[in-house]
Amino acid sequence: MPAATSLPATTSPERSSELGQFLRTRRETLAAAAMGLARSGRVRTPGLRREEVAQLAGIGVTWYTKLEQGRDVRPSRQTMEAIANALQCNDDELQYLLTLAGLENETRLPAPPDALCPFPQGHSILLEKLLPYPALLQNNALDLMACNVAYERLMGFSFDELSDLQRNCLYLSLFDPRWQRRLQLEPQAIPRMVAMFRAASTQHGGDHAWSSRLEYFLQHSSAFRDAWERYQVRSPENHEKTFDHPSFGKIRVRQTNWWSAPRNGTRLVVYLPVDASATIALEHLAAPGSAN
Repeated sequence: MPAATSLPATTSPERSSELGQFLRTRRETLAAAAMGLARSGRVRTPGLRREEVAQLAGIGVTWYTKLEQGRDVRPSRQTMEAIANALQCNDDELQYLLTLAGLENETRLPAPPDALCPFPQGHSILLEKLLPYPALLQNNALDLMACNVAYERLMGFSFDELSDLQRNCLYLSLFDPRWQRRLQLEPQAIPRMVAMFRAASTQHGGDHAWSSRLEYFLQHSSAFRDAWERYQVRSPENHEKTFDHPSFGKIRVRQTNWWSAPRNGTRLVVYLPVDASATIALEHLAAPGSAN
């Protein structure tokens, strides 16, 4: 059985509770038969039983039950990795579990000095140099921190006209009809963004602005609540998107993410064309005098 060590002082009851809820939700999504676990008798609960998770992880069921209950059971990294493996967690989910368990200091490098800055110096110059490609700066809470004119024209808005609440890509995807018309959201777009938002939650403990935004989403969006309750976690990925522009029609691009330094949540997002028509459309959008 993996050893247990003392929890660092940074672990809070709230994080312990969140850890327990994540483990329960994850356990209930897994099928015993698909994992090669033989069962007999009537199955009364969805997913795996606690006994089965404990068996797969090589730990005691009583100890694991206390962990799911959010109690102070002092897990070690080895233990959490064994549980994550038993629950078939990916790398993002493993990092999330380790952070909730107070073990992030064992898995993360110290933040670089410029991580305290909202974005790198000269960001406006960089964004404009990327024209005709739409580009923006975004933090791990999906806040829109800056963008170039090509991005504004692609989405049909002026950055300076947005309120602080509106300067968030998840907010705009949930509530702004204009944004929703421009961005052709596939069914998994909102769950994917919510999973990224949850992944960032461990880095925003005590952040009033982040907590207020979370509360707003929970109160005003059923789509957000449904995705939030799935307890999914993921990090940003490069992927294709399709925009519907009133003047240029469908524009297919590939979202490409760049980080200015290791462990810095702020990233540069650039939309690159995937075909000739998209290349022409983006060149026209960035041209002087072009309209939204």
